[in-house]
Order: sequence, then structure tokens, then C-alpha cells
Amino acid sequence: MASTGEAPIIIKKVKKGGGHGHHGGAWKVAYADFVTAMMAFFLLMWLLNTTSPEQKQGIADYFAPASISSSTSGSGGILGGTSLGDDGAKADGKMSVVQQMAPEAPDQTNQDGQSSTTASLDSASEQALRDALAKKEQDSFASAAQSLRQSLQDMPELAELSKQILIDQTPEGLRIQLVDQEGRSMFKEGSREPNDRARLLLRAVAKVINQLPNRITVSGHTSADQRGRKADSDWALSAQRADTSRQILRGAGVDDDRIYQVSGKANSEPLYADDPTLAGNRRISIVLLREKPVLPDNL
Repeated sequence: MASTGEAPIIIKKVKKGGGHGHHGGAWKVAYADFVTAMMAFFLLMWLLNTTSPEQKQGIADYFAPASISSSTSGSGGILGGTSLGDDGAKADGKMSVVQQMAPEAPDQTNQDGQSSTTASLDSASEQALRDALAKKEQDSFASAAQSLRQSLQDMPELAELSKQILIDQTPEGLRIQLVDQEGRSMFKEGSREPNDRARLLLRAVAKVINQLPNRITVSGHTSADQRGRKADSDWALSAQRADTSRQILRGAGVDDDRIYQVSGKANSEPLYADDPTLAGNRRISIVLLREKPVLPDNL
């Protein structure tokens, strides 16, 4: 029992809920955002499957940031120096593109109806082929000349006659000249018949000629007498000596079809122009002609 005059002590107990209270609505907001995103995704997939490529390009152009024209001029404010004209900033999201092309050169044609470009290429190809064939012929001439010199060195009976052969290349072709020396003539004076030394040299030359397919010319030359006079009979004599040389070449295996020309030039083309009386002006000149290259028909 409490003593008289003391206030009673009161104890109050508070009971919590049993777990069935309200938990709030935050989850509903998150779920609504998820459903919205899924709807936008499926709508995008549907648009991709139903639109044409042209429509897709139009949509891309609409959303492209083409409404701002980049420029370094202006005050840098809102307009930023952009133009409001046809080619400036636009609200419709479209941009005009100007492409400047270089003008094409006119295709000129020649009388045969062939373009100038094709004709120039064909001409270049033809010239390149001609140059290659000319170089091949030049190498063949050099090889033939070396072969003849080697033959003269290898044959004892011709070694002493090597000084009577002159070999050089001219615009006409490879020229081989059999020249007289003082006291060592190839023909008897006033005669068309060569001596044994001349016959040996002509046969040696024939072996070199047979290595090449080129046509040949044979010309005879005489010298002026000690007084420098030119006899009329030298024309016939030089021609006869050239023809006799041709016959010896033919006997050594040179085909008649390869003989292009046989001529007598008397003393009209002296080898030593400063002294037409020298024995070296009397000679037989054999030229392997340069042939014009035969080109294929497709050039």
C-alpha cells in the first residue's frame, strides 16, 4: 500500500503493428519507367522493320545536327555569324550540298574513228617495239663484227689479211670493207677477177653474213690514178668487181634472195677523200642492211 499523499506510478506499453502495414509506392514508379522503356524499344524495332531505306535516311537527316552552320565570323552570340538564307541555318534540319566536278576533257577522235588517247597509246607501244627491235639488231651487228674479227685471228691464213678488212656501223647497217694496201691488192690491175687472198676474205665474210637474215648490198670502188684523173672505164670495172664478189658470196652459201643491190661506184666515194689516189680507196664494200621491223597487225 502506498503511503498517503504519494502519486501512483503508471506504466504505458505501446504495441507495434503485426507486419501488414503500408510499405509506400516507390516500386510503382520504377515499374512504370521500365514499361515505358520497353514500349519505346519495341516501337523502335517495329519502325526499323517497316520503314524503307529512304525513310530511314530522312529520319536520320531530321535528327542530325545540321541546323547549325559552323563559322569563325560573327560575334559568337546566339546567331554566331550564321546565315539565315537558303544555305545557312535552317529549322527543317536539311542541308544543301554543292559538289563541284572538274569538267571532262572532250574525247577527240581521228579520221579512223579512234580516240586520241587510244591512238597515242598505240603509237607509244609501236615506238617501244621498234626501239626494242632496233636494239636487238644493233646487238646482232656487234656480235657479227666480233665473230668476223675472231675468225681472222683464229685462221693463220687470214691473220695477215686482217688489216685489209674494215668493219663499222653506218646508218645503212653493218659495213664490211675489203680494202687494198700498198703492194697488197685484191684484184689485178684492170681485172675483174680477185686473187686468192680476196677469195679467202670473201668466204670468211660469207660465214658472218649467213649468221644474220639481213639483206646485203655489194659495191665496188676504184681509186684515181697518180695524176688524180678518173677514168670512164672505172664505172664498168667497179661494177664487174662487185658482181664477181657477189658470185663468190653465193658460192659460199649466201642466198641470192638476200642480195638487194650490186653496184659500181668507181671513185665517186673515196674512202680517203683527202687523197683519192691512195690504194685504200680501191675496195669492195658489203653492207648488211638495217631492216624495217615488221610489227604485229594488232598494233
